Amino acid sequence: MSYAQHSPPLGSGSKTPSSRRTFEFGKTHVVRPKGKHQATIVWLHGLGDNGLSSSQLLESLRLPNIKWICPTAPIRPVKTLGGFSCTSWFDMREVSSSSSSSENGGNDDWEGLDASASHIANLLSTEPTHVKVGIGGFSMGGAVAAYSATCYAMGSFSNGMPYPLSNLTSVLALSSWLPGGPTCRTLLRNNNNNVNTIHAKSRAASLPIFLAHGIADDVVLYKYGHQSAHSLYSAGFRSITFKSYDGIGHYTIPTEMDDVANWLNSNLGLEG
Repeated sequence: MSYAQHSPPLGSGSKTPSSRRTFEFGKTHVVRPKGKHQATIVWLHGLGDNGLSSSQLLESLRLPNIKWICPTAPIRPVKTLGGFSCTSWFDMREVSSSSSSSENGGNDDWEGLDASASHIANLLSTEPTHVKVGIGGFSMGGAVAAYSATCYAMGSFSNGMPYPLSNLTSVLALSSWLPGGPTCRTLLRNNNNNVNTIHAKSRAASLPIFLAHGIADDVVLYKYGHQSAHSLYSAGFRSITFKSYDGIGHYTIPTEMDDVANWLNSNLGLEG
């Protein structure tokens, strides 16, 4: 599936409104619920991975009432890999304290972020109205999930186009960070008397978010996950669960996935 972005996003620096990039997303894998279908969650893999590996991990969770949709990111050159092409939800330089923003790794590919967030929203838009919907992911996938939370709250993508989902009920990001953390915080703080801003703050305050990070993570440093949680809270997201894991690096462990399952069961009110 392709996504074409016609107008330059805010902060891109582009002065050519006619510019256009097309993103070709890979195969989407679906894990069907073994019980009553009560929720659907799009789960996003990390840099260089694919939807198949995500589906294999999620199939083992004891969550029989959740349908998992596991898309595959487009293949594109990635600056942090020296221009090497691999599956990537957006382009990025690096995640380091020397970046222009310690919370977003110096990322300025708003066009790529918007394309991925739009693709995910489209995957959820056809789910039955009685089914609760959520977005989650690992590493770069979690970054897009967190970014999607800000789009949902503000009701638009960074380029000003309307965000189509109005029923997002959960967001999860593991070993990850929030792209554009300071920008998100500023947008939701400004214009307190603006009706759209009031609605955005209401959506932010009521959206449950689960964040988890290994303290020994040497790929996406723990401090970026912690700073992102702070940015989300400062922006008005009030239902945040942040869990840390001693001695754990840039990977998931069974205890963490059990915490994910328990949080989803509690947050979504799933039946046995």
